[in-house]
Amino acid sequence: MYYKKYLHNKYFYTALLFGVWILFFDQESMVEQYRLSKTREGLQEQKLFYQQEIIQTGKAVNTLQNDSVSLERYAREKYFMKKKNEDVYVIVKESEE
Repeated sequence: MYYKKYLHNKYFYTALLFGVWILFFDQESMVEQYRLSKTREGLQEQKLFYQQEIIQTGKAVNTLQNDSVSLERYAREKYFMKKKNEDVYVIVKESEE
């Protein structure tokens, strides 16, 4: 009964209480650290997404600034612009709901 001497030791109970306090009740508990870790991972994924969006938007802006054909196509599609004596028809698909 090797463990019996630990069960009658006040320092064992003190260390056990301290460990439980640190793991669950402290401001910097392991539960809180896990939650913060998950939040950090989500933020890193968002950072990568927005960095890719910035690159794609920069390429689109560069194309629109340097290519008049692309600029005209973009204006026609996005803002429904038209030339004189030209009709534009907007086709809206109905949702299947």
